[in-house]
Amino acid sequence: MMQSPKKGTWQTLLPLIGVAIPVLILDWVSKWLVQTYITYVTEVIPIIPGFFNLRHDRNPGAAFGVLSGHRFLLILITIVALVFIFAYYLRFRESRWMQVALGFLLGGAVGNFIDRLYLGEVVDFLQFGIASKGLFWPTFNVADISVCIGAGMLIVYLFRNRDQAQ
Repeated sequence: MMQSPKKGTWQTLLPLIGVAIPVLILDWVSKWLVQTYITYVTEVIPIIPGFFNLRHDRNPGAAFGVLSGHRFLLILITIVALVFIFAYYLRFRESRWMQVALGFLLGGAVGNFIDRLYLGEVVDFLQFGIASKGLFWPTFNVADISVCIGAGMLIVYLFRNRDQAQ
C-alpha cells in the first residue's frame, strides 16, 4: 500500500510550483502573442522610442547566442539544470526563500526548454538599449527574466548562509 505524502512536503512544494506555473503561463502567452502579432522575425515595435522595443527574434543558442546550433547539447544542459533545481529543492526545502528562488529557476528553465523542444530555438522579444548610440542589449524573454531572478536569489541565499549551505 502506498503511503500518502507528508503534509509538510506538499506545503513546501506550493511556493515552488506557485512561482513556476505563473512564470510558465506568462512566458508562453507572451511568446504566443509575439509569434501571432509580430509576424516578421526582427520586426521592431517601439514602446519607449529610443530605449525599449518589442522585437521578434529567434535564438538557436543560449544566452547571447552561446552554443548556437547545438540544440541537443542545450537540451541536455537544461535537463542537468532541472536535476540541479530539484536537488537544491530537496536540500533547502525548509527555506521559503529557496522555494521561491527555485520556482523562478524552474519556470524559466522549462519555458525556454519547451521552445527548444518544439521550435528548435527560443523566442525572444524584449529589447532595451540606447538607439542614438546603436547600443542594444540582446533580446530576451520572460523565461530569461525568471532565470535571472532565481539565480540572483540563489546567490543571495548562498552568500548570506554560506556557513550553513556546506
